[in-house]
Amino acid sequence: MGTLVTNPGNMWRQHRRDPKRTKFPSTASSYTMVSAIPPAISRAALRKAAFHHRDTSYNNPSIPFKFSSLNMKLIDEILKRYPPQYKKAAVMPLLDLGQRQHGFTSISVMNEVARLLEMPPMRVYEVVTFYTMYNREPVGKFHLQVCTTTPCQLCNSDAIMQAIETHLGIHPGQTTADGLFTFSEVECLGACVNAPMVQINDDYYEDLTPESMISLLKALQASAEATGTSAGASGLTQGDEQPQINLPAPGPQGSGRSSCEPRAGLTSLTSEPWGTEKLRTDGEL
Repeated sequence: MGTLVTNPGNMWRQHRRDPKRTKFPSTASSYTMVSAIPPAISRAALRKAAFHHRDTSYNNPSIPFKFSSLNMKLIDEILKRYPPQYKKAAVMPLLDLGQRQHGFTSISVMNEVARLLEMPPMRVYEVVTFYTMYNREPVGKFHLQVCTTTPCQLCNSDAIMQAIETHLGIHPGQTTADGLFTFSEVECLGACVNAPMVQINDDYYEDLTPESMISLLKALQASAEATGTSAGASGLTQGDEQPQINLPAPGPQGSGRSSCEPRAGLTSLTSEPWGTEKLRTDGEL
């Protein structure tokens, strides 16, 4: 049996890393296991995997979706930023809002955004299939997005990938059985000076080592168990004592720096900067 990979980008990456284990979808279903790897992956096949929608029990147009009353207030504020005739420019923030409410960007979310902005649904579909920030499949409570672009790779992001795979027992494009973690391999996230790094939901965790990555995963698992959000947990009710959860703060992990400054301290820009109020005193002006 091969590994089921639901993200087309991750399919291609995993195929390059381990061709024998990657299984590409058949034409009958977007995410169906197939028996063998084709000798050559055509561009048409990749496009079909990336851009074709297939109705499922959890993602089809008959499933109703409406923004909550609070989100409708936010949408009103967002639309005020754009001229009325150009309100379709708000498609990206509205899709992000829908994804945060629904958990992923389903076809129903896309259709509702199209209705609100009075634009053809196909235009919304084009945006969603272009930007990888929109998840067209459900993701876990913690979405682990590991950067493997050149700077991170040079700083051994492969070891971070291996640590996650070993600890969680999943590969890129997969979600743990309890629905807690989804693991993705992504391109540059713009924190190159703090490589290697991982984005977990909205937070960046940087300067990682395999040990600090596993510690972070254990802390997230403990927080889910403590708050009752893990599989099979009953959850907290009103009046329950709130547990004390010690999660690592986002940012550099164990490197001794608080942002992206050099570990040994500043080597430049150590004096007062020049400005219009300060003139040179060496006689050169």
